[in-house]
Amino acid sequence: MAVGARSGHDEPEDRPDIPVNAEAAGTTEDRTERDGDSPGSGGSTARKKPRSFWKELPLLIGIALVLALLIKTFLVQAFSIPSDSMQNTLQRGDRVLVDKLTPWFGSEPERGEVVVFHDPGGWLENTPAADPNAVQKFLSFIGLMPSAEEKDLIKRVIAIGGDTVECKANGPVKVNGKALDDKSFIFKGNTPCNDEPFGPVKVPEGRIWVMGDHRQNSLDSRYHQELPGGGTVSTDEVVGRAVVVAWPVNRWATLPVPKTFDQPGLNAAAAMAPGALGIAGALPVVLWRRRRRSVPEQRK
Repeated sequence: MAVGARSGHDEPEDRPDIPVNAEAAGTTEDRTERDGDSPGSGGSTARKKPRSFWKELPLLIGIALVLALLIKTFLVQAFSIPSDSMQNTLQRGDRVLVDKLTPWFGSEPERGEVVVFHDPGGWLENTPAADPNAVQKFLSFIGLMPSAEEKDLIKRVIAIGGDTVECKANGPVKVNGKALDDKSFIFKGNTPCNDEPFGPVKVPEGRIWVMGDHRQNSLDSRYHQELPGGGTVSTDEVVGRAVVVAWPVNRWATLPVPKTFDQPGLNAAAAMAPGALGIAGALPVVLWRRRRRSVPEQRK
């Protein structure tokens, strides 16, 4: 009589005593050992909490200020246009960005560029000094606002060292004998120089001759010829080239060099110099050769 069926065996099977949840328990222990932190080992199983944003904020502000100061010192700086002397290219209140990097690599101002330069001495003596508040001073120092205390001017370079520049009444401005077509950039209705004809002026090396685009409203090189330098500005006083109108937004524009400054022959004086030097160097050689040829003829 069959009492019960046990897979064809009458004796109970010998099985190890395994807890129902042993696999899960073993997995937890293995994970703990793999992480290198065993219970009671003193190791930290929780991740470190990230720093509070407010604790990092002063550091971020400090880095931003240092970067702004470096950019202002070596790369670009904002300047405000204080007068109408560069109309219509620049309007009063415009903010321009000035490239300060290229002068560090020995770049000199070129004809046609709009440049910012420090007062060479006596140009702004009748201009009232600004009285900025502490916040304006700080923002100017780091370059986030135009400089409020420095006496700077902005004009267009017309001639550079070695050039001869002149402008007679009712005539165009001439550089090295070449007339400039300035209709594209001087203020509408202005004459090139009828208010103050000048020249010819030989610009010394290392200096520039500058004029405003609003010719009848610009106290530029023409009006300071009695000062040291004869109205020219030392390139050492040049802060940099104005490259873009950054503010207001609806006035955004680049400041390229007008095409008239690229006309052929404008560098005629510079082009003649190597030729003259070549002739001067060749002359002694020619004379020496002629003398040498004449000696055998005399012996004959």
